[in-house]
Amino acid sequence: MTTGPARVAPGVLQAALWRLLDASDAEDPTRFLDLLDESDAVLAGTDDPSWTAWRHALAARRAQLAGEHERSADEVSAARDLLDRCPVSSETALLMAYLAHVEVTADHLDHAMLLAVDASLLTDGQAAQPSRALLQAHRWLSLTLSGLDLEELAVAHAALGHQVAAALPDVGDHGRLLLLSARQHVELAQTLRRRGDSERAEELAGEALVRASAARELDWRPEQAEADLLDVVQAWALMCGGDLDDALGPLRRVRRSVQREAGVWLRGYTDLVLARLLTAVAKRDGDVVLGEEAIDLLVDASGAFAATGDRRRYRQTLLELGQDNADLGRPAEALHWLEAYRADTGRAHARGREMWAEMFVRRSRLREAERQAAVLRRHALEDPLTGLGNRRSAERRLGALRLGEEPLSLAVVDVDRFKEVNDEASHTQGDAVLRRVADLLREHSRTGDEVYRWAGDEFLVVLPTAAEPQAMAVMERLRSAVAEADWSDLALSEAVTVSIGVATAPAVPAGQVNPVVGWKALFDTADLHLFSAKRGGRNRVRAHAPPETLPPTGVDQGESA
Repeated sequence: MTTGPARVAPGVLQAALWRLLDASDAEDPTRFLDLLDESDAVLAGTDDPSWTAWRHALAARRAQLAGEHERSADEVSAARDLLDRCPVSSETALLMAYLAHVEVTADHLDHAMLLAVDASLLTDGQAAQPSRALLQAHRWLSLTLSGLDLEELAVAHAALGHQVAAALPDVGDHGRLLLLSARQHVELAQTLRRRGDSERAEELAGEALVRASAARELDWRPEQAEADLLDVVQAWALMCGGDLDDALGPLRRVRRSVQREAGVWLRGYTDLVLARLLTAVAKRDGDVVLGEEAIDLLVDASGAFAATGDRRRYRQTLLELGQDNADLGRPAEALHWLEAYRADTGRAHARGREMWAEMFVRRSRLREAERQAAVLRRHALEDPLTGLGNRRSAERRLGALRLGEEPLSLAVVDVDRFKEVNDEASHTQGDAVLRRVADLLREHSRTGDEVYRWAGDEFLVVLPTAAEPQAMAVMERLRSAVAEADWSDLALSEAVTVSIGVATAPAVPAGQVNPVVGWKALFDTADLHLFSAKRGGRNRVRAHAPPETLPPTGVDQGESA
């Protein structure tokens, strides 16, 4: 930018601007506000129209972050009034693109559109002269156009920005533009996938993966938030390319990192992507539990986007909450979220209008779908062979436990030599053994105890309020019931027995600190005791380390028994 009667060197102004732009869209605004406070004197040191316009633009962003919306609008108007006095250049294109982004963040979509059009025309005229200003202009235009739901144009400007960055020496700018380009490609892929254009979506997802991989190969050390976002984008690209199962593990891992360390917006963005992936897997597999998890993530994401002022994605989450609740057969919840969507948009999105009209027509069918969803939910949590709760059901129950309030014991039960039953008899006989063991466990447990089929020939018994002596007595009764049962109707070479490991979380007296012991640690302890019981000769119950001499059968509590 060319200064008029400047009292500050242009290089100093330019350096201050780059620092401010790098911090302007960071999730934590503290650094931007601190830099702006430091730069106020520098920016006030010139009466050049371009720099005066920048001073107003940055002040508008500061007012926006402070929630002073009228003042922000006034500052934007002051900056726009100066645009006619600014030269035709990449620097002016950048100023317009930044103002457009401020306007789209404020939900002033018409003003943002006009500024974005002018900025785009200016960048076309500067394409032959790569510069950091041109690169930044494409970057802010891409972010603005994404906010305007013009995703094809957002992809195009991100790609143009990447081309400019590749011609410049700053590897950090190159990495960030590759990341932005990958993100815009995958967001467009998501939209096209939703519209049914799977072929084009897969092409865009593949391009997103190429660009994300290229960003990783650069000699560039991204900030943690950028590295996490890159992981999210790669997993999302795998999903949009149809690799749902390959995407799920990496996305869950990065979500754990994001939940620990990232800011509110990135947590919401990650939750939104994971929710979309879980919804796709749930529809493919008929998994109602995953569908419910997706809805919970969307609720969290909507709160994150509302808190950070990302109105576009906030509206997206509301709309998807309406759709997903409708798919699960929940008309009341679906209408609630669609009403919130309609109230926030002020002008219903075309798809939103369609859904709103369809909802009343489909209401009776949704009630029937709600009944069917309850059946599916039961099937998703029930083991079809034994009728017991399955592992997913057990984990949900265990996750709700509050250890320390009262004693609680877990027992892991394993059928001894079950592989031999399958090998010597048949899998049909093996299934019969598992069903009978399940029935015996259920029959001889206490009222209130819960029996689950954990996996294969392994069962889990949850014993609420049971201290270790009680749990051992109950499990010895179960062990004896299996060992003494009549197995003569099955073609077995010997009677069926079980080995059992028990672990107990005691009640914590009032006033004492409750040690942080989760159910997984308790389960692992019971599993270790089961392993010890197996090693000790099988057909026994164990709750502690084995003594040197083990009885051939029955209860073994170690030295303390």
